[in-house]
Amino acid sequence: MTDNAVRVLVPTGMLGGGFPPETVTRGLQLGADVIAVDGGSTDSGPYYLGAGVAKTARAAVARDMRLLLRAAASAGIPLIIGSCGTSGTDSGVDWVAAITREILADEGLTLRVATIYSSQKASDLAALPIRPLPPAGPLDPAVLDGCENIVGMMGHEPIVAALRSGADVVLAGRATDTALAAAYPLMRGMPAGPTWHAAKIVECGGQCTTNPRAGGVLATIDAGGFTIEPLDPAAACTPSSVAAHMLYETVNPFTMREPAGTIEVGDAVYTALDDRRVRVTGSRFDPAGQHTIKLEGARLTGYQTMSFTAIRDPHILGRIDTWAALLRTMITEWVSNTLRLGPDDYSFDIRLYGHDAILEKLDPSAAPPREVGVMLLVQAPDQETATAVAKVANPLMLHLPTPDMDHLPSLAFATSPAETERGPAYEFVLNHVVEVDSPVGLFRIHLEESR
Repeated sequence: MTDNAVRVLVPTGMLGGGFPPETVTRGLQLGADVIAVDGGSTDSGPYYLGAGVAKTARAAVARDMRLLLRAAASAGIPLIIGSCGTSGTDSGVDWVAAITREILADEGLTLRVATIYSSQKASDLAALPIRPLPPAGPLDPAVLDGCENIVGMMGHEPIVAALRSGADVVLAGRATDTALAAAYPLMRGMPAGPTWHAAKIVECGGQCTTNPRAGGVLATIDAGGFTIEPLDPAAACTPSSVAAHMLYETVNPFTMREPAGTIEVGDAVYTALDDRRVRVTGSRFDPAGQHTIKLEGARLTGYQTMSFTAIRDPHILGRIDTWAALLRTMITEWVSNTLRLGPDDYSFDIRLYGHDAILEKLDPSAAPPREVGVMLLVQAPDQETATAVAKVANPLMLHLPTPDMDHLPSLAFATSPAETERGPAYEFVLNHVVEVDSPVGLFRIHLEESR
């Protein structure tokens, strides 16, 4: 920290997403005091939490971590990674920690690593005050017991505790994206308003710039506000690109709740310092009366098998909704007659890619599509049943005509075999917060011994 300011380097929006190495070098040259990067997300659905596995490739995470560990060691600054292993489960933290230890040994680096675990036991949570967030209702204890994995979303406090304990590298479980960038400046006494607002703007790296693919950003936080600068000299931050990030993943573009309080940016002013940097002032942070930790949980809902066929026949495409309705009816009848299964024994979904798979009836089109990909997604309590249903549907997805056709068309499966077993499927079932007396009480911090 220099000049009564703290400089936070965020190299990318997600660990394993990659970044140009020279942008991190530039961040160090600009005086970065800490490197912070998110390691996870719920964007890709509940599978990664339910299964406790990462969506990123190990090689991609190792590539990014090697560059960041070298940078942190050379500059003598902390490295903070949050939501390790995508969902922030204990297994995700251990996965990133194992990669980190391998790199440290390979590079001959002596950095102290702290791991912060955020997985929660249903039995421990059952005795705590838990309240729903809209639109969820009161929590049924059976929902907690049915979760494969539950994590608590930490704020900055456990990260600060790890840093104060002497950690050079902090590998945290599930955390708010903003907490990762806010922790070190708050520890160094920077004001909460500018710190939290800056953390929100830089959470996705270069997404607040005119070229999100070019690399990350550097946030300089001081007593009066903060300044955002892209790490690629060819990229730029503008008042619009910076302010726009408050629209990202927020219910209200002027406020955002953290475990400890609420970011308030309704009075913020965004000023271009030059053609690349933006200065922001007027941000506030209102402390909450009650500290809360958001819970995320995923439970197993069954097993899935998928088939995918393609239609180019103009006659069918001109009647695609009629054809799809017939397909649904025929699958139900054939499964009932051959497998003796009823509607409570399985479910299936048909999605017409190229027609209405994304918005369905919200965006109707009068013109027939040129081609359509038909995805059949079957779910059942076990994999064998899901695959059996998909196999029964196979002839229909290959040769089903419209009611007015006097011949069997030939459609095109995308793969052979046509059925792809997707394995276990999960769903998010918690949209609740637990009220806590201590912001670190639900989390377990382990600091490795010095080498």
